[in-house]
Amino acid sequence: MTIKQTYLSDLAPGDLVADLFAVTAAQRREAKNGLYWQITLMDKSGQMEARIWAPTSLSVADVPRGAIAKVEGAVTSYNGQAQINITTFRLVDPASVDLADFMAVSATPAAELLAQVEALLESGLTYAPWRTLCSLVLTDPEIRAALSTAPGAKKVHHAYVGGLLEHTLAVMRLTQSIAALYPEADQEILLVATLFHDLGKAFEISTGLDREYTDAGRLIGHLVLGMEILDRFLAQVPELPEGLALHLRHLVVSHHGQPEFGTPREPMTVEAFILHFADNLDAKIATTRAALAGCPPLSWSDRIPALGRSVFEPLRTPRPASAATAPANDTAQA
Repeated sequence: MTIKQTYLSDLAPGDLVADLFAVTAAQRREAKNGLYWQITLMDKSGQMEARIWAPTSLSVADVPRGAIAKVEGAVTSYNGQAQINITTFRLVDPASVDLADFMAVSATPAAELLAQVEALLESGLTYAPWRTLCSLVLTDPEIRAALSTAPGAKKVHHAYVGGLLEHTLAVMRLTQSIAALYPEADQEILLVATLFHDLGKAFEISTGLDREYTDAGRLIGHLVLGMEILDRFLAQVPELPEGLALHLRHLVVSHHGQPEFGTPREPMTVEAFILHFADNLDAKIATTRAALAGCPPLSWSDRIPALGRSVFEPLRTPRPASAATAPANDTAQA
């Protein structure tokens, strides 16, 4: 078995690289000097863009998504992002490598994350129809299995196995902390809505090495997929008042916040605002933490396309030696 030695998170502009990587996306394009390949590479530490320029590109007939390739080249910087200019590209047999080296995974095991989600629901829900609804969805074998392996996104935030559970758990905690400040806020419906808000992502993105959108993900998207799942389980809880079911559906359908982010309806209740901003906050912080991983204090990240800016690692107030470290919803395991 071939041993992988270099990970993408270790690479910086100026480095030379010769190692194995997974291909998650590949497209042949045309430039002034000829055809080239635009590729996204991945290993368990993250992802990086790469290019095969002419004339080398002319000898590469195909770059299949999900393939493992031996890549040689140099790391450069393009628009503030590290990128590999590939000089040698050769496909290798996946059976000859350890696939665990190529899939980013949450630092917290999925079973532990799921147990924490269930514990929050157990302690936070007193209303019987809510407890029934959450129990039905979390004991469904297909959904439980999908939740345990789903990434939180394809590229932007929590883009690793277990990322969806990490994100869900963090948003649950955020909504409860925010709702505690406002007496009218319904903390129980926020827990339920958070469980369902991104559940469609478990069926929107494949869990293979290619991390590609499923047909349903491309044609319908996770909001509609999530609403279909929610409606299927709501039909099994007839004792839930229609007004509560309608509010829950509004929370899920409006959580993207603005039309430019794909929401069919903007938030229109206190709880909808809480869920939207909690969801957005966790996504932004996860993106920022991932970009700054390994950066020393007083340094900048590369430009983050999703944020439209670079982010800064500041000097922070020293903590007492006994202070707690990062919470469970940490970045992917390298």
